Amino acid sequence: MLEGLTPVQIAISGCIVFGAFVVRGMSGFGAGMIGIPLLAFVMPVHTAIAMFGLLVLFLFVFLSIRDWGVVVKDELKRLMLPTLLGVVAGVMLFSLLDNRLLLRLLGGFLIVYSLYVLAVHYVGLPEFTCSARWAIPAGFAGAFIDTMFGGGGGTLVVIYLHMRKVGRAAFRATVAVLWLAEMIARIFGYGAAGYYTADTLLLCAILLPLMAAGSWTGERFGNRISQETFSRLMALLLLMTGTSLLLK
Repeated sequence: MLEGLTPVQIAISGCIVFGAFVVRGMSGFGAGMIGIPLLAFVMPVHTAIAMFGLLVLFLFVFLSIRDWGVVVKDELKRLMLPTLLGVVAGVMLFSLLDNRLLLRLLGGFLIVYSLYVLAVHYVGLPEFTCSARWAIPAGFAGAFIDTMFGGGGGTLVVIYLHMRKVGRAAFRATVAVLWLAEMIARIFGYGAAGYYTADTLLLCAILLPLMAAGSWTGERFGNRISQETFSRLMALLLLMTGTSLLLK
């Protein structure tokens, strides 16, 4: 069987992929946060990371072409170089470093920030912004952590763009193009490390329609919610991400 998977495990994997991309379609991020930890219960984690990376790559190619007109080009330019440098650093240390402390620190930061965003909406705390110079550390650190651990780091870019007051449609389009470039670089790195086998590619092909269906469903729901609701959804996803990183 594919990667030693039974038909039932493949069906479960399909449900996980569909649900993860529904969330991604609604919010613009979060597929890896949900999908990879759950897929790790039914397949080796390196297989889950490599296969999921291909699914995301196909999606981001489509979204980058479709939504190019609403991409925030200035923010994309600021984030692109540090993001690619972060991937290079992550690939170089992928097999050498297993720094769980880094994930826990990131998880704690995401929890604090998500609670702050919720407090802005429900308690009336003042809402802060950030300057463009934060693009460099956010892009580099996010790509480095994503490459090392298969996800989690991209939430730093999410926070950066949220604090830059990028709107919902522009946000989803901008991160799609940025993470397309990151994903291409990551896949080259994973491929060089030998994580792509014929079975991995076939499993990706089987799950590809479920990724497309989940993304379509999520976008239909996401387009119906207000900007304020979108911000609250983002905060809840960041809270979930932070909690999952602390529990890793």
